Amino acid sequence: MEAKRKMRFAMVCSSNMNRSMEAHSLLGRAGLDVASYGTGTQVKLPGPSLHEPNVYDFGTPYNVIYDDLRRKDPDLYKRNGLLPMLKRNTSVKLAPQRWQDNAGDGLFDVIFSFEERVFDLIVDDMHNREQRMLKNALIINMDVKDNHEEAGVGAKLALELCQKLEGAVDDWEEIIDDLIITFEKQHKRKLTYNMAFY
Repeated sequence: MEAKRKMRFAMVCSSNMNRSMEAHSLLGRAGLDVASYGTGTQVKLPGPSLHEPNVYDFGTPYNVIYDDLRRKDPDLYKRNGLLPMLKRNTSVKLAPQRWQDNAGDGLFDVIFSFEERVFDLIVDDMHNREQRMLKNALIINMDVKDNHEEAGVGAKLALELCQKLEGAVDDWEEIIDDLIITFEKQHKRKLTYNMAFY
């Protein structure tokens, strides 16, 4: 019997820190083939005030960021959840990666974002890439507030939807409209989606 093809999923937020990593962690534990990315120009994390964010380059290992924040103010960054979040991230992968630089990572069947601005950047990026294979990719957005609690909720919803898509791997294009409508009614969440090609 032929093994069923597995879909590849990409989870994308702005800095590849909270929402995309929570979903990456959860989908990975559920056995899905998943990667995660950010679309920003740099990785930005809250600092001591609104006007003093902590800024890092993509590719800076999570454990380096963890050590830097722990050195700066361990109490603040433990209290606001950044240190536990970074500890989780180090167990998932080495460092935040940028979506726009991911061409070498291969093709994804489903690209899932957690805010409209990120969705728009992904759609633009996909349309600007050279389309050689004419293999389609589904881009889905579900707005999720960028805090630890909402990231957990968003990850569970992303997992549910991705498992449904994985279950329909060969004919998801025929059922996607109905699947999204049902999901939106069930969870009272509005989704946006688009098709792109590799």
